Amino acid sequence: MKRMKQFISIGLVCLAGVFLVTACGKKGPPLPPVKDGNILAAPEDLTSSLAGNQVTLAWTHASDPVAAKLEPEAFEVFMATKTKDGCEGCPFVFKSIGTVSLPAMFYQHTLEPGFYYYFRIQALGKNEVRSGYSKTLYLDFE
Repeated sequence: MKRMKQFISIGLVCLAGVFLVTACGKKGPPLPPVKDGNILAAPEDLTSSLAGNQVTLAWTHASDPVAAKLEPEAFEVFMATKTKDGCEGCPFVFKSIGTVSLPAMFYQHTLEPGFYYYFRIQALGKNEVRSGYSKTLYLDFE
């Protein structure tokens, strides 16, 4: 009988450990199911050109009739900055700095010296559908 109680106690402890390890503690809103092809492709080929302290970001976008057939209505531009004297490896947060409506696929922004800049773009579609992000573009502005 004593052995059975030990076995049950160990089993309950193990079960409680599984629940604690698998739960992250963060809960988000439910996500609707996505069917193949009913997504937006992420913007591609993000580039920049610099004229003085004015940066112009440009990108392309191509839909895929099989994997990502939805067409965007606009693009959202995100930027993160980091001071030059900031710690290496410290996290930085992307914030939305603007939205660009089609057919335009460029955005201009004024830079301040002394920062590291990171930019990325996201396509926006009907009914609040969003694509993944473009690759991140890094700029070191002196």
